[in-house]
Amino acid sequence: MKPETVDYILDYFSRFMNKQEALAWRHYSSEYKLTHSDNQDTVEKRRKIYLSKGLLTDDEQTLRLLENGIEHFRLKIAERILNENPEKIEFNNCPKCDKLARTPKAKQCRHCGHDWR
Repeated sequence: MKPETVDYILDYFSRFMNKQEALAWRHYSSEYKLTHSDNQDTVEKRRKIYLSKGLLTDDEQTLRLLENGIEHFRLKIAERILNENPEKIEFNNCPKCDKLARTPKAKQCRHCGHDWR
């Protein structure tokens, strides 16, 4: 699956993530914010707060979803969402070049510039 297709599915159809996938995604996002913080002095204090609020998890099964890296995780979720909900995933392809539009409601192709309004 192309990276732009993975992005499209996760950006516009993430509501089809299961609870464990959503928790793993929330954990990754929170961990990313902590590790890329400008203020490293408060990281441990914020880590405890994130854990108490459910933004981070220590659930091994959930963390295993992330063990092969974020790109692998995103790909597997997008594949599962597409396989389990094919009738609910609407791909908005350009009628001229057949490439994927930026959003499900876009009416202009980002690839060839064709406008179908």
